[in-house]
Amino acid sequence: MESLAIGRLPDTSFWRRQRVFLTGHTGFKGTWLALWLEMMGAEVCGYSHPPETTPNLFDNVQPVAGMRSEIGDIRDLEDLRRVVRNFGPTIALHMAAQPLVRRSYRNPVETMAENVMGTANVLEALRSAAELQAIVVITTDKVYRNLETGRAFVEDDPLGGHDPYSASKAAAEIVTSSWSQSFFQEKGVAVATARAGNVVGGGDWSEDRLIPDIWRANQKGEALVLRYPRSTRPWEHVLEPLCGYLLFAEALTERRPALPDALNFGPPPEDELPVAEVADLVASALGAEVGWVPAENVEFVEMRSLALDASLATRTLGWRPRLNTRQALEWTAAWYKAFDEGGSPRELIERQITRYISETE
Repeated sequence: MESLAIGRLPDTSFWRRQRVFLTGHTGFKGTWLALWLEMMGAEVCGYSHPPETTPNLFDNVQPVAGMRSEIGDIRDLEDLRRVVRNFGPTIALHMAAQPLVRRSYRNPVETMAENVMGTANVLEALRSAAELQAIVVITTDKVYRNLETGRAFVEDDPLGGHDPYSASKAAAEIVTSSWSQSFFQEKGVAVATARAGNVVGGGDWSEDRLIPDIWRANQKGEALVLRYPRSTRPWEHVLEPLCGYLLFAEALTERRPALPDALNFGPPPEDELPVAEVADLVASALGAEVGWVPAENVEFVEMRSLALDASLATRTLGWRPRLNTRQALEWTAAWYKAFDEGGSPRELIERQITRYISETE
């Protein structure tokens, strides 16, 4: 498959002038984003729980030069206020969350507390930032009311959420809109949300995620157990939505006209793959000798089909995926394979960021 049409890239000259408050910086996506911001010369203050997994990407790339790392809990409003007051951000990117569907079934109240009240706390703390220009709150492709029609969701489709995780992120969208209209518009701060597809990339070791599960099964020489082998998802490399978040924040800061207050970032619906095919492609690229088996009992229900229409992001930001789905999976498998052979996680990330910028121009 050929590479997709080329989209815009973040403006390095813009970001080297910014002080970025980044929540969730110790997570998989947060670590990739922190390093990209570092490469562009931004001043970054990260705020997050300590990393949860062993191994984890954040500890593997430490120290992140030039980044202030604050370990805390977004449910602690006073601590957030302290950090925001001391740092004085110009842009905020809120990514911290409880991000797992199955965990949300096990701990629904904790999920709501972190994703709903945590978002409210972050926004409330940011009200005191005198030089703040823009806020992007990262939610999920699962915020939509999913009736499994197979149609790709657009930004003005109704919000919903069958499981507690999805419901909590839909609620976070409402909280964000409320704070925007009630407090930030009068201060001249632009606020928006970003909804991304299923992200893949090197260094994700989260529980209940397909690519990490493939890597772990391969390490043990065991068959991978797939809960929903026929389900389809909008798979995309981690750099794709991160590029979108950065472009969105730039546009909001520059007050470009006719910007929406929410955008989807995902692959074209025709480029989506079922879970089983993704598992086969990645396992083969990793050299796995054992395949996968379907789960005998599935404890929790997940939606079988999910697709995003990202054409609005293309029209308003000039963003579009720079890698097709198979390329995204190839880059991801190559990262894990190089890591297994002793490669430096920091260097592997920096190399793929550089390649993403240069080879797809």
